[in-house]
Parts: sequence; structure tokens; C-alpha cells
Amino acid sequence: MRATTTEQKLRIITKAAVERKALDLEALDIRGRTLMADYFVVCSGSSNIHIKAIVDNILHKLAEHGIKKPRVEGYAEAKWALIDAEDVVAHVFGVDERSFYDLESIWRGVEAARAAKAGRASKLKE
Repeated sequence: MRATTTEQKLRIITKAAVERKALDLEALDIRGRTLMADYFVVCSGSSNIHIKAIVDNILHKLAEHGIKKPRVEGYAEAKWALIDAEDVVAHVFGVDERSFYDLESIWRGVEAARAAKAGRASKLKE
């Protein structure tokens, strides 16, 4: 069996989430920002049952493509479930939890801070 690329895994996860009507899906490209993953997929479910349905479909679709046993956290509580498929990590939040943790702003903030630091460094070189 051919290995699944990072981009293929990203498509599998996002499509599986969309199939279960995930809310506000966003894929964050975090390559070069951290060693933990290349992409975060962030989406929301409207209830615990909806969150579990999204997670179940992502796991099912990954398995169909030969990606077995990704690590899963938070499934039982279904407030914030995390699927670690190595280079792509999916976060399926409840609406309130997503607003509270606001991962998108945190990771965009990292990029903004790096850009600002790079700008300061270039001014020092001039």
C-alpha cells in the first residue's frame, strides 16, 4: 500500500468533517512553526453527539485509506476532541470551547509575532 501524503491526509480529514456538517472548518498551515504537525484542522460541532459523529467519520475515512489507529483524546466528553494523525491534527470543538480556546488566533499570533520580529531584525541590520 502506498503511503498517504500529508496533503492527502488533510483532504481526507476535511472532507470527512464536511460530510458530517462540521461548522466553521478551517485548515491552518503550521509547517515551519512547530514540530508537532504540518496542519491543524479546526472545526466545531453543535452538540456532543454532533462532535462524536464528526470524529467517528474522520476515523472511518482515515481507516478506509489505510491510516489505522490515530491517537484520539477527548472523545468521551465530546467538548474538544483531538485526532492526532501525525502530520495532520484535527480539533473538533464544541462551539463554546472553540471560542474560549481560540486556537486560530494563537497560531496566527505566532506568525504575526515572527513577522514583527523579522521586521525589527531587518531594521537593526540597516
